[in-house]
Amino acid sequence: MRVLIIEDEPDLANLVARGLRHRGMAVDVAHDGRSGLEKATSQTYEVLVLDRDLPHVHGDAVCRALRDRAEDTRILMLTASGAIRDRVEGLSLGADDYLPKPFAFAELAARVEALARRSGPARPPVLSSNGLVLDEQRMRVSRDDREIDLNAKEFGVLRELMRDDGAVLSSEELLRRVWDENADPFTNTVRVTIMRLRRKLGDPDPVETVIGAGYRMRP
Repeated sequence: MRVLIIEDEPDLANLVARGLRHRGMAVDVAHDGRSGLEKATSQTYEVLVLDRDLPHVHGDAVCRALRDRAEDTRILMLTASGAIRDRVEGLSLGADDYLPKPFAFAELAARVEALARRSGPARPPVLSSNGLVLDEQRMRVSRDDREIDLNAKEFGVLRELMRDDGAVLSSEELLRRVWDENADPFTNTVRVTIMRLRRKLGDPDPVETVIGAGYRMRP
């Protein structure tokens, strides 16, 4: 799941980005509307966390521009004002959800995950395959009732493989979805993460390598 945060308060943006990355998401950050709009139109994001009051290009203009381009990105708009009129204005511009500041991170994360589920075909919040159960909100994974401790990247890779339900995902696509824009496209980090994931999940191996193509969950 790839998320873009456009927020001009660096401490807040970095705090939210760190928290979402801990939940296995690939997160990019921009601190003004102009650079944020450039990122949003040059990369594919499932969710955009958009501060309304931005320098250079206002958040309203960013939202309107993305909707004019018919971008599928779901937009969670942030604002310092919780007035109903402001919420209505934000939603009328094309935002999918609205969250006033200050907010609890747990609520923001839950809203981001809910929007991501709406960005494509309907997906349940709890995924299951080959005895594996992955609970997105609680960030828990178990296999045959045995709890499995995964780090954020391992969790993110497994989530994407389970979401695609047998479809082959290339290393490049997993890198795009789980890591951020600073990831080296020539790195072997995906292969190493898959190797660690297999070791933790145990036998029989639920992840299949498709030579020359990528990885998928075994049927």
